[in-house]
Amino acid sequence: MRNNKTVRNGILIVVSGASGTGKSTVCSRVRELMPELGFSVSCTTRQPRPGEQEGREYYFVSRDEFAARIERGDFIEYAEVFSNCYGTLKSEVLEKIQNGKDVFLDIDIQGALQIQAAAEKDELLKACTEFIFIVPPSLQELEQRLRGRASDSEAQVMQRLEKARHEISFWKKYDYVIENDDLDQAVTDMVNLIRSLHLAVKRMPEDKYDA
Repeated sequence: MRNNKTVRNGILIVVSGASGTGKSTVCSRVRELMPELGFSVSCTTRQPRPGEQEGREYYFVSRDEFAARIERGDFIEYAEVFSNCYGTLKSEVLEKIQNGKDVFLDIDIQGALQIQAAAEKDELLKACTEFIFIVPPSLQELEQRLRGRASDSEAQVMQRLEKARHEISFWKKYDYVIENDDLDQAVTDMVNLIRSLHLAVKRMPEDKYDA
């Protein structure tokens, strides 16, 4: 039985991972396999790089405008990285979700926790957001990978491991965990997970199967 009386809301898919787990690689592969996933254009205070266009890679704003947007509550998350500010616009996400478009965010743990806090104050955001965390198969395996790069000093390896250990401690804050032991399998797991999220009754229109 098929009934399309009401368009379902899209899903905000928030993906984080511990340092060195290959999160960016997994996310890039998933987006290649699922080009239908929407992309949220963020705001930043940094200057455009050659080839970047306003409204495509970022919305480029001044620090004063960024601060004003924070005051207005325009962001669902924001952070300062290397003296530049970056923020995910609530309007960019909610508009796509309301039009039935899924939005994919590859974001750090700090940003994900901010989105969780924002979702507690926004019913639509809370209903449509899913949090996925990527972990290594073990810290021992992660250490082997880091040492295999042969580009970091012993102090850097230990620093990265300590950072990863701290970040992994946040895994219970997420809805799903994907173990990146084998890259192809991790990508397959995430693609299957995203597809299965559409089957959740909680996000189907209330009149989906009404006679």
